[in-house]
Amino acid sequence: MRTEIIVVGAGPTGLMLAHELTLAGVPAVVLEKQRTRNPQSRAGGLQPRTAEVLDLRGLLDPLLADAPSRNTHGGHFAMLPVELDCRPWRTRHPYPVTLPQDRLEAFLEERLAEQGVPVLRGHEASAVEQDADGVSVGEIRGSHLVACDGAHSTVRAALGVPFPGRAGRMSAVAADLTLAAASDAVPTTRGHFSQYPRTAGGYFSILHPLDGDRYRLIFGRLSGDGPDREAPVTAEEVREVLHAVYGRETELGELCAASRFSDAVRQVERYREGRVFFAGDAAHIHAPIGGQGVNLGIQDAVNLGWKLAAEVRGWAPAGLLDTYHDERHPVAARVLEHTRAQAVLMNPGQDEEVAAVRTLTTELLRLPDTNRYLSGVMSGLDTQYPGVGPRMIDLELTTESGPTLVSGLMHSGRGLLLSLDGRQRSVGHRSDRVEHVAAKTDEDVAGAEALLVRPDGYVAWSTTDGSPLETALTRWFG
Repeated sequence: MRTEIIVVGAGPTGLMLAHELTLAGVPAVVLEKQRTRNPQSRAGGLQPRTAEVLDLRGLLDPLLADAPSRNTHGGHFAMLPVELDCRPWRTRHPYPVTLPQDRLEAFLEERLAEQGVPVLRGHEASAVEQDADGVSVGEIRGSHLVACDGAHSTVRAALGVPFPGRAGRMSAVAADLTLAAASDAVPTTRGHFSQYPRTAGGYFSILHPLDGDRYRLIFGRLSGDGPDREAPVTAEEVREVLHAVYGRETELGELCAASRFSDAVRQVERYREGRVFFAGDAAHIHAPIGGQGVNLGIQDAVNLGWKLAAEVRGWAPAGLLDTYHDERHPVAARVLEHTRAQAVLMNPGQDEEVAAVRTLTTELLRLPDTNRYLSGVMSGLDTQYPGVGPRMIDLELTTESGPTLVSGLMHSGRGLLLSLDGRQRSVGHRSDRVEHVAAKTDEDVAGAEALLVRPDGYVAWSTTDGSPLETALTRWFG
């Protein structure tokens, strides 16, 4: 079988990458070793920047069409009792979006099926070979391969790529379940995440509602000890925790799905090995705090997708593919650092020193400047790449076709040259990869008369830069 891009892993990262490639007209195939989709909710939501990214492709509204009412609570830092306020970042999505990962995967896979993109299940990429002309996984041949196959990546193992970092120091469980009976200690409504953690009977626990009558339970022993990662999670184990933390009157109904995890912290040194790229958990892992993993992965995919498409279609400027590592590696490294810091603050042992730091950090979070800084960190709204402008604000625009938003002009996955002064500007031979739109806006654009926006939603140039538009067009679009 011949394709252009082999995507290994049908999680959010791999599916989003395949979607991006398909938008650009690049053939792709997705390989997944699991024969059926994982029914567990896993990541519970999307951070504001990821919501913006999905909006850029017109995916957010249909994704949430059947979802419960949108969250109106801010995010959290280390589960401290202060909401993170993202409104100062000028986003249309200031709150984390409650959305189980299994629903996101099902939606993206359905979109790919509509576009004729195969997701081949039961295919493990244990044998990967690359040469000067392409990459092979068994009988499947492509020009490039992207490993999106998770923390225990078979592609990474097959190529002997190191995964340096720190091994896990604790063992915990994430479980989806229903309750046959509940005490008053069991939360019945959604609220700020800080209201959910509890400790009792030698356990730490987080229990919160999902959709319908399902709950997610995260728990572990305060000592950090626990069974081997591969040991099945039993109903008896879950029942013991429910009784210990929420009282004997709290009874397990159905254990729908469960898995074990640790607080291991690792990151590959290079996101590119020849014709093979790493994205999502195959490139970086950390403690699951604040839903950072799925958000990093989707943004990895959107950063890499248009660059890979440019390479395949023959117009990529020199070095464009290398900017994927240069831009995304530092972003993940920063997430690894702040999740480690949060893990210290969240220490369920609650010794006096940690309690004192938690109190001080809580006070600091109530200061507008501190809150703005950490809301930008946790949401991804503050991400800015070297030599590139900030993310493009989703401005309200008036065009010849009527009112729209910037996001509404980027559903095609192409770049956008936005002229706000009515002046016509030329994109030259790049009309197949950059759309030029003249528009007006009443919103603050810091004096910019025109802006060039990359397909991933970051400003590549504006008239306030003092450099020629042609320079930026050549750098990013050939």
